[in-house]
Amino acid sequence: MVRTRFAPSPTGYMHLGNLRSALYAYLFAKNQKGQFILRIEDTDQEREIEGAVARIYSVLRQVNFIHDEGPDIGGSHAPYIQSQRREIYREYAEKIMAAGEGYPCFCTPQRLADARERVTAQGGTFRYDKHCADIPREEAAARMAAGEPFCVRQNMPTEGQTSFDDLLYGHITVENAELDDMVLFKTDGLPTYNFANVIDDHLMGITHVLRGSEYLSSTPKYNRLYAAFGWQPPVYVHLPLVMADATRKLSKRMGDPSFEDLLQMGYLKEAVLNYIALLGWSPGTDEEFFTLDELIERFSLNGLSRHPAIFDMEKLTWFNASYIRRLTPEAFLQAAMPYAADTILPGLSAEKQRLVAEQLTPRVTRFTELPGMLEACFEAIENFDFALYDHGKMKTNAALAATLLPLAARTLAGVSAWSVEGLKAALAEAAQEAGVKNGQVLFLLRAALSGRASTPCGAFELAVLAGREETLRRLAVQTGRLG
Repeated sequence: MVRTRFAPSPTGYMHLGNLRSALYAYLFAKNQKGQFILRIEDTDQEREIEGAVARIYSVLRQVNFIHDEGPDIGGSHAPYIQSQRREIYREYAEKIMAAGEGYPCFCTPQRLADARERVTAQGGTFRYDKHCADIPREEAAARMAAGEPFCVRQNMPTEGQTSFDDLLYGHITVENAELDDMVLFKTDGLPTYNFANVIDDHLMGITHVLRGSEYLSSTPKYNRLYAAFGWQPPVYVHLPLVMADATRKLSKRMGDPSFEDLLQMGYLKEAVLNYIALLGWSPGTDEEFFTLDELIERFSLNGLSRHPAIFDMEKLTWFNASYIRRLTPEAFLQAAMPYAADTILPGLSAEKQRLVAEQLTPRVTRFTELPGMLEACFEAIENFDFALYDHGKMKTNAALAATLLPLAARTLAGVSAWSVEGLKAALAEAAQEAGVKNGQVLFLLRAALSGRASTPCGAFELAVLAGREETLRRLAVQTGRLG
């Protein structure tokens, strides 16, 4: 059975590259009728941020990635939080030393800093110099037993080559002389990521590892650990980076948004997921819009690209607007309410809420635009420049407004059914009788009711939302101003 995993570190917000890795791992597992595992990799506890684990659970719930095993639901391979698996890693650290594939390192931080400084000053790249690799086992055992601080390092060969296969990048071979004796088990009793992920992936039966291509350089070291334990490595799928532009990858530190940021900015989670699914994967057709279930059905590792993908905010906004336009009025209002809590929208009647939804659904690109749009639909600017009435194509001006606005006021005052349809019919008839174009009346009416050159709502909708009394009051004010 295919088993994939998502193994985030609780060190901050869910960045988009991380979410895309989770998405691909989830899609592949579900497409293959397999299992998707959640594991929390919290071995770097100095960088752990309070509340980050809860945010991981929250994001996965929001995007509906239902894991089959994990810290919150358990499973046959528990525990799923690495800091709770210390004794497991300690056992395997002892095994790796016993096999001669690892050794205790007693180097102090100061010695390592001095060695790094010397190499860097000479223009070289620092690699651990195997200072402790040749310490006799008896001496090393005695020093460990005496309580001297130590870490466990992987004992890399200095000659020959190490190879591995990646589904996207093919067969990759590196010179062993380029491999550092990386730390596997730290002095604080916790493993490094490099050690723990190998142990956990094997013990949890992970068959396919989908992760960012930044881990390509570390994979030879992982494969040597698999070989040292006599284990079969998983299928590797190193995913292309998600870039902010052609020169740098997405980074929260550089101001690029996280998933949570995008939701706060008014993007629909469905639109974000759909968009990031296409950052490195193609369905093989020109199709762009997919539900999560459709992505599961269509997803294939053959559709993955090895080339970096550039995150384009304009493209995401286009996706989001397209998703919003597909919403029913009821769905629009449900999605809009969190962004409109401090506006007039929650207090409107159901009829007016529906009218707002029908008017704004084609115009909203992000839900954070709602407060401004609602203000334009409900709040009039009364003391505006009469140049607002000027429209070359419509051939309108303040003089024409002085004639047509009183006509509009008299007509609307006599309308019995205060609805878009009722107002439209009455004004069309009045314009015809007056021998003016209907569009001229509507343009001047909208300007008078809103005090704006453009609004997200049409003239009739503005009148219905304002109500009879307020509409007639605004027209009286503007007629009076025109003299």
